[in-house]
Amino acid sequence: MEPIGLFYGSTYGMTEKVAEKIKKAFGRSAKVDIYNLKNTSVEEMKKYTNLIFGTSAWGIGEMQDDWERFIDNLSEIDFSKRKLALFGLGDQKEYPESFVDGLGTLFCRLPEKGAVVGSWPVDGYDYYFSLAEKDGKFVGLVIDDHHQKELTDKRVKTWVEQLKKEFV
Repeated sequence: MEPIGLFYGSTYGMTEKVAEKIKKAFGRSAKVDIYNLKNTSVEEMKKYTNLIFGTSAWGIGEMQDDWERFIDNLSEIDFSKRKLALFGLGDQKEYPESFVDGLGTLFCRLPEKGAVVGSWPVDGYDYYFSLAEKDGKFVGLVIDDHHQKELTDKRVKTWVEQLKKEFV
């Protein structure tokens, strides 16, 4: 498998922890390089055929600040020969009407949605509305470490197994 570039935006470090779990779940099957979005460039992203973008939720339905500053740079990348997976963190109890909307906003602002793989089932979550839900699935892995922390490792492992098949 080609090396994977994992880029995340994290305000309080929770998204970074999930990024590390994702890297660990790939094990020796793939080389995963992790980048904090606030310290990287579009040139770094261009090095990878397989990409993973991660974001936390911020406010009510807003994209995480680092992604907000960076998102327009993605138009400089040709995604036609790349695969992109997304993951997002959110709180379904405190924000059930905007659950993981940061992930949904990130997806909506991507210049090429056809490159996205790694959709995730909505089963097992309790929310009213999410911008990250498209056609009955989430656009990527969804983690609620506030209220379902005990499911995080299993969800990450299952999603990574899915990506190993989709990133070929």
